[in-house]
Amino acid sequence: MSNFFKIIFLFTLGLTVVSCSKSDSGTEPLRDYKVQRDADMANIETFMHTHYMEVINNPGATDDQDVAFTLIPTGGTQTSIWDQTSYPILTRYVTVKQNNVDVVYKIYYLELRQGTGQSPCNVDRVLTSYRGEYIYPNTVTSTTTPPVTTTTILSNEFEESVNPQSFFNLTGVIRGWSEIFPQFKTGSYTGNPDGTVSYNDFGAGVMFLPSGLAYYSGAQGGIPSYSPLIFTFKLYEIQRVDHDADGIYSYQEDLGTSTVNNDGTVTVSPGVPDGYVYKMATGIVNPDDTDGDEFPDFLDTDDDGDFFTTKSETSYVNPSDPQLKVRYYPYDGAAVDDPLTPYVDETKGVPRKFAGPNNAAGFPTSNNPADFTDPTRLRRYRDATAKPKFSDQ
Repeated sequence: MSNFFKIIFLFTLGLTVVSCSKSDSGTEPLRDYKVQRDADMANIETFMHTHYMEVINNPGATDDQDVAFTLIPTGGTQTSIWDQTSYPILTRYVTVKQNNVDVVYKIYYLELRQGTGQSPCNVDRVLTSYRGEYIYPNTVTSTTTPPVTTTTILSNEFEESVNPQSFFNLTGVIRGWSEIFPQFKTGSYTGNPDGTVSYNDFGAGVMFLPSGLAYYSGAQGGIPSYSPLIFTFKLYEIQRVDHDADGIYSYQEDLGTSTVNNDGTVTVSPGVPDGYVYKMATGIVNPDDTDGDEFPDFLDTDDDGDFFTTKSETSYVNPSDPQLKVRYYPYDGAAVDDPLTPYVDETKGVPRKFAGPNNAAGFPTSNNPADFTDPTRLRRYRDATAKPKFSDQ
C-alpha cells in the first residue's frame, strides 16, 4: 500500500474512532425546558421554605445590605424566607421561546431596598456588587437501622464581587439579571480620602432564578449544569447606552417613556434561549418598533422608515460654531436653553415636526406649540410624514 493510501486509511480510521467516541460517550441529551423549569421552581421554593435569612443594615459601610442564608435546624423557630414579612416576596413573569416552545418563567425576588436614584433600562450598564449561589439537592443516608434517606435543598457560593470596578451591560448577561435590575434604583456615593467610595441608599435585593433564565445546561465557572441560582445584589450606579449612535439613549427609545406602553424596558423577543435577539416572532408586534421593520428603535438608525436617519431628524448645526459641530435636541428637553443656539429652544425637546417656514438663520421652525407640549405627540423621527429639510442636516 502506498504511503498516500496509508495516510488516507489512518485518517479515516481516526475519524471513525472520534465518531464512535462521541456517540458512545453517554452525553446527556438536552432536558425538556418546561420539565426542568418545574423542577427548578420546586427546589427554589423548598429552599425558601427551609432557610431563613439575615440582612445587615449598616448604612455607608461595605457590608450594608449583606444577606446570609441559613438552613433552619430541626425544631428551629426561625422564620423562613417564604414566611417572613419584612421583605415581601415579589414575582415577575418572563416568556422565553426555547426549543421552539414558549416557556413561561416565574422569578421570585425580594426588595431589601428600592433605592433613591435612577432605574436602569434592560439595555443599560450597571455597577453592582453581588454574591452568586447555586441551589442543589443534598441527599444523605443515615447509618441507623433501618437507614433513613433524606434530601435537603442547599446552596453553594460560586462567585462574589464586593468592590466592583467595571460595569455589566444588561444585554450581555443572563436573562434573569436584565429582568430584575430594572426593578431597582441606584443611590448616592461619596469619595473617601483613601480613594475608596462609600455608597448609600442604593437599591438592594435578592433574585431566585430558574436555570432557564441563567446558564441552563451549560456548566459555568463552578456552577453545575441545570442549576437554579440565587443572587444577592446592590445596584450602585448605571451608565446609559446609545446602541445605534443616533443621539438618543437606548432607554429613551422605550416608547413607554413618552407615548405608548410605559413598561420601563425595551421589549425583547420572547425569543431565544439567551433572550438577546430583538427580532420578534412572525405576527408579533414589538411595541418599541415604530416602523414595524422588526428592529426596535434602540437598534434602528431610521426609526420611522422614511429613509432619513434618526440622527438627522434630531440634530441641527449651530451656524455660530466655527467647526459647524452637529448638536442634538435633548429627547425630553434640556434644563437650560443653550445660549449659543438662539434659533433653537432645547428646553422643549425634540419637536413633533417642523411645520413653519425657515427662520432668519435658514432653519425650519414650528408654529404649533403642541408640537412640543402634547404628551402624546410622535417626535419627528417617529413620524414618516415629517421629513427633514436639507438645512436640518
